[in-house]
Amino acid sequence: MFSQALIVRADSIARHLETVFLFTKNDVRTTLIPVTIFALSAAHKYDPVHAWQAPLWIWLHLLQFNIANQIQDPEEDRKNKPSRPIPAGRISVDSAADIRWVMVPVCLMLSLWYGTQALLASTVFAVLTIWYNELNGDKMGLSKNVLTAILYGCLEVGGTIAAGSCNSCIDKAGALAVALSSTAFATTLHAQDFKDEEGDRLTGRRTLPTIFPKAARFSMMVGIPLWSFVLSRVWKLDALSTAAFVAYGAFVGTRFVMYNTVGADKQSCKFYSLWYSLGHLLPGYWRFFYGV
Repeated sequence: MFSQALIVRADSIARHLETVFLFTKNDVRTTLIPVTIFALSAAHKYDPVHAWQAPLWIWLHLLQFNIANQIQDPEEDRKNKPSRPIPAGRISVDSAADIRWVMVPVCLMLSLWYGTQALLASTVFAVLTIWYNELNGDKMGLSKNVLTAILYGCLEVGGTIAAGSCNSCIDKAGALAVALSSTAFATTLHAQDFKDEEGDRLTGRRTLPTIFPKAARFSMMVGIPLWSFVLSRVWKLDALSTAAFVAYGAFVGTRFVMYNTVGADKQSCKFYSLWYSLGHLLPGYWRFFYGV
């Protein structure tokens, strides 16, 4: 009897953990992995013992944001993303909202452990999460891009600090890396919106691809290889690696112009995520060959 009750309890706990993970599943490739790569590359005093703390800090904040986002319009998710926890019936909107607000003090207290900079990053992240979701900051293409880029920058700051040794902080090179990464993301992140363009039009969400469909695609062909070159120069990449990175950026950007079906845009978004992840390695390249 006891063993059966234990098994049932374990299954229940496993299901709850799976539900929590499903809130962030779709952002593992697009956010968790790239930002973790960045954090490990940009950390001033990298500590292998603390390396696992970077993805933990990032994931908890990502969970805070994603729950806040997914409780806003569950009916839309029921039509377009039925595998998410709420439309799948794994958790109610009210229960998800409770977790969403519990995550705010949890993330703040965790960040306090790492010092003032991490706490500031967590605080800004919490405020902008409210602006993005509860105050509809995601409804306009420009504000969505800017807010998302700053939120992304907060994740990079906190993750980088968590990856370092005790009482570490962002140095000048790390700050430059965050600034460049956030700016590059702000000007190219609509690469993720092309695949959702039809659904965004139906719901009235104004993203850059819905407002300027042709110009938005052309900006990919110009912006991605241009950023590839700029980042390569800033982080002093060797000539061969620079040529390869720029060529790959040109390939990714050109795909968005040449292929515009939903399936092609999904594939192009995957190539974009890889490009962005590779760009996150460059501060680590600089630290290894030129930095301290």
